[in-house]
Amino acid sequence: MDCVEEEVDFNWEEYLEETGATAAPHTSFRHVELSLQSSFQPGMKLEVANKGSLDTYWVATIITTCGQLLLLRYSGYGDDRKADFWCDVMTAELHPVGWCAQNNKTLQPPEDNVYLRAAIKEKYGDWTEFLIKELTGSRTAPANLLEGPLKGKNTVDLIVVGCILEVRDAFEPRVYWAARVQCNVGGRLCLNYVGLNDSAYDMWMFYLDTRLRPLGWAKENNLPLKPPTDLCDLRSSSEWTEALDEATTEALKSPLPLEVFKDHADLSTHSFRAGMKLEMVSPKEPFHICPVSVTKVHNEYYFQITVDDLTAEATPTHVVCYADSPGILPVQWCLKNGVGLERPQGFESQDFDWADYLKHTGAEAAPDVCFPNASQSRGFCKDMWLEAVNPLQPSELCVARITQVKGRLLWLRLEGLTKPQPDCIVDVESMNIFPVGWCEANGYPLTHLLKTVCLPQKKIAVVQPEKQLAPSQPPDALLNLCSSMDTGLVNGKYCCSQLFINHRCFSGPYLNKGRIAELPKAVGPGKCAVVLKEILTMLINSAYKPGRVLRELQMVEDPQWNCQEETLKAKYKGKSYRSTMRIVRTVDQVSDFCRRVCERLQCCPNLFGPTIVSDTCPENCFSQTKTKYTYYKKRKVGRPSLGENAQDGDMTKPARRRKKRKAIFVQKKRRTSIVGCHTTESPQDSDYYYDDEDEDFEEWGSEVSSSSPREEASASLKDVPRRGRPPRRAALQRRATHPGPETTDRSSPRRTTRSVSYSQNQTAKNTHTKTENFEEEDRLVLETNPLQWSVSDVVDFITSTDCASLAKIFQEQDIDGQALLLLTLPTVQECMDLKLGPAIKLCHQIERVKVAFYSQFAN
Repeated sequence: MDCVEEEVDFNWEEYLEETGATAAPHTSFRHVELSLQSSFQPGMKLEVANKGSLDTYWVATIITTCGQLLLLRYSGYGDDRKADFWCDVMTAELHPVGWCAQNNKTLQPPEDNVYLRAAIKEKYGDWTEFLIKELTGSRTAPANLLEGPLKGKNTVDLIVVGCILEVRDAFEPRVYWAARVQCNVGGRLCLNYVGLNDSAYDMWMFYLDTRLRPLGWAKENNLPLKPPTDLCDLRSSSEWTEALDEATTEALKSPLPLEVFKDHADLSTHSFRAGMKLEMVSPKEPFHICPVSVTKVHNEYYFQITVDDLTAEATPTHVVCYADSPGILPVQWCLKNGVGLERPQGFESQDFDWADYLKHTGAEAAPDVCFPNASQSRGFCKDMWLEAVNPLQPSELCVARITQVKGRLLWLRLEGLTKPQPDCIVDVESMNIFPVGWCEANGYPLTHLLKTVCLPQKKIAVVQPEKQLAPSQPPDALLNLCSSMDTGLVNGKYCCSQLFINHRCFSGPYLNKGRIAELPKAVGPGKCAVVLKEILTMLINSAYKPGRVLRELQMVEDPQWNCQEETLKAKYKGKSYRSTMRIVRTVDQVSDFCRRVCERLQCCPNLFGPTIVSDTCPENCFSQTKTKYTYYKKRKVGRPSLGENAQDGDMTKPARRRKKRKAIFVQKKRRTSIVGCHTTESPQDSDYYYDDEDEDFEEWGSEVSSSSPREEASASLKDVPRRGRPPRRAALQRRATHPGPETTDRSSPRRTTRSVSYSQNQTAKNTHTKTENFEEEDRLVLETNPLQWSVSDVVDFITSTDCASLAKIFQEQDIDGQALLLLTLPTVQECMDLKLGPAIKLCHQIERVKVAFYSQFAN
């Protein structure tokens, strides 16, 4: 039986779910966590435009950040949080301190803020006197982060292609040379030395590397700028100097903001002395650990290490290190951790023993005090998965599995390599390892596993249509048809202009709004069938369940259409699905065809087609939610749904038990919205939908559907004892839907993080009796208004629930009652670093507070 390795589309989430593997926690990658932080820091001061008062401004302090959103507090409030407010850097009028003085604008407290004006007048009497005392010794936000092309960007995004930095020499720690940024991949920089335009000398470094400094740093610290020691002979002295002058002139026109280097770690002083011995991961071949010696101490921060080689003709391998350099270890570390130590070249004894070796060389071992962090593991464990740089090809990132964890060292098995290599050894603080999903989030290719397929048993799940299609054309006829189209009516009735994908239109229950937003705005022009097939393929790949969309598309046909058959394919949970669909060939039928497809997918009829929809859709679809789109609820296809059986009183087969979803780190750039901020997004845009593609299905009959989300919610409550699903999670899913009396959506209910409104809570009273009893038991009665809760009040409430273990997070992040009511499932997962299960459990308690607030205190 022949087996081959097949290149397949790699999906981390599917792979981890199918294999039961675990991703390394993204909090273990400190350098990545720092790269995601905002450039704005708490404590910075800004001048903010006063609302309703033209040309007047007042000073505010940044309290915290969330992406491009800033939580501000007007100067004068001190530690009082009651008037804190959020604003968007991209839309609010914010300026650095001093801007008003330069532009003849007035600095005064907001006229409508009587409390603030009275407090300042009482304590200081004069606003000028107050501002002088308030701003003395403070720092303001850089102007380039508040205006221009860098406005609102994260720190890592400030590094653009063409920027100039200074790089420390690999062999001389007091020597620097300029390098130009060739590309920036999530903070991982491809650099090329100024004066060398050959890509063969490109080097990759993370922007937090201690070797990188801003342009001009060497001059400020009286350090020489010299070409790299190992590359100096490639150019003449005059050529190096000329290249540096040109690069410096170019860099001064758009200097790199110094905020890029705010997170660079300060070097600690070391206590190594020349002649000391230690162990170190081999710098040239990081697949083993070898004995090394301190051969030179440059200063209190840097020292030189040389790999031990006792052969006469040996070429020494030098490395410049500092106190916290990754990969340096004390003598006997390998012995204590059960790791093999590479014997030095030229050492006569076959069995390496440190005592004999030190006696033979007349050297001393570096004391353990030189290695303060030799045992930390930062949460990495054996068999966890991550993404890692191939040490032999620095531009390549590979899927990697941790095979061993010893102290602060990880052994990684890199997958998908053309030539197998031993497990590479990296330090837990290495900047060459990244969390699962990092490459995808930054659009960088990832070398992944090759799937082994046995050819005779290769299975493809074929979508079977539920009704007979018209007889297909013979292959020869289809070939002749294509030939005639190529040579004949190229610009005639068989070609259409662009077809547009209107991202803002309602996407229906089958299509994922987020994936639709990533599609191009238009496809075409070209042959009608080709353009339509391309768009349909995009829609299939944007579906929650691609196979279900394939099934629906098979129903799109009209006997009067001039069609040709095309095969559409989809992949879901490692299986391939395909179906044959009849696609129109002539331009006069395209519009009708597109509308018919939208009808089958229960989305807005203008989601895609020859018409562009700008701000307002003629169908007024922006107000629709995933729960219902009444225009299309005309028919039911397939076997009776769960909801229909429930109404008839028949026994129904319970839905399959859902698999537990694993937390995947995906560092995707997205715009964050906070309740209370002004936004132009539609209600649908503000929802977060979670793709529940956890149920296995091989045929359409195995898909469990319901005629309404209300009936699904009731059914899920009935099935709680059998499924083992926690009742709190079921309640959260029930509240997250927005059921109506006439809803008949066949799709599975989607969880959203939209807060339950008071009116929704009233509507929920009409649901199943069992649901009412459940809600009555779960109802919360508050003694005080949560809007007035302090941080300690919030902590006390969380402590009183089954989420008591999370109370410390609320204390550390200073979450008061107002902030508590703003929390949603996505923000809880992202800002509190919780997995889906604990996050849902916590959000259930938050929803209880919200419902109680609406019913007791809201007008």
